[in-house]
Amino acid sequence: MIDLHTHVLAGVDDGAATIAESLEMLADCVRSGVQAVAATPHVRDDYPTTAAVMEHGVATLRREAEAESIRLEILTGGEISLDCLSTTPTAELRRFGLGGSSRYLLVEFPYYGWPLNLADQLAALRSSGFRAVLAHPERNDEVQAAPARLEPLVESGVLIQLTAASIAGSLGRRCQATALQLLELDLAHLVASDIHGPGTRAGLMAAIEQLSDQPLAQWLMKDVPLAIVLDEAVPPPPPPPRRRRVLWRRR
Repeated sequence: MIDLHTHVLAGVDDGAATIAESLEMLADCVRSGVQAVAATPHVRDDYPTTAAVMEHGVATLRREAEAESIRLEILTGGEISLDCLSTTPTAELRRFGLGGSSRYLLVEFPYYGWPLNLADQLAALRSSGFRAVLAHPERNDEVQAAPARLEPLVESGVLIQLTAASIAGSLGRRCQATALQLLELDLAHLVASDIHGPGTRAGLMAAIEQLSDQPLAQWLMKDVPLAIVLDEAVPPPPPPPRRRRVLWRRR
C-alpha cells in the first residue's frame, strides 16, 4: 500500500514534533503493510512551509529511517491550502508535487463552508499543468450535506482523497457515511491516513477492514497512489457490480 497524505516531518506543522515521533509513525506504517509514504506538510498561513524545508526534512528522515532499519520509501509532497495556490510560484508548487510527481498536487479542502471561488482556483491550477487531489472533503460540512456537489469538480479532472479514519468510523458517523457515499457515487479515488502523530489516527488497514470490496480497496490504496507517484494516468476503477458492495462491516 501507498499512503500519500501524512504529516511525518518533525517540527514543521501540527504533525510529528520530534524525529522520534516521526520514526514511530513510520514503524507503524510498516507494520500495517504500507510500503511508501509521502510527507505532505501543511503549506498555509499558519504553517508557511517552503519546498526547501520539506525537501530537507524528507532527506533527514530518510537517513534516520535507514539507520533504524525502517524499510519503506519516503516521498516528497505537500498539502497546499487554497489560499496559497495563487501566491506560491508555479516552480515552488512543482516541488511540492504529490509523491514526487510533476503534475499531481494535494490541495487542502476546508472543514467548513464551500469556497466561493473553488472552481476558478482549481481551473487556474489545471491551466498551470497540475491535477488537483482534494484532501478529505468528506469532513466538510457542506459536502456532508450534499456529497454530489463534488461531481462537477471530478468531471473536470479533480481527484478526491478520503481519510482512512473516516471510512473506519473513528472520525464520526457523518464522516463515515459521507465517505461511503462518495465511493458509491464514483466520487473518490484514493485513501490516505493523514496521520499527525503516533497512534493518533486509524491507518489504511482500518479502512480496508471496513470495505467488503477488496478490488476497490486495492484501487484506492495501491493502484491510484502508484499511478500518481509514477506521474501516470489514473487507472479505471473496478467493475461497478463489485463496487456496489461497499458496506460497513457492522451492517
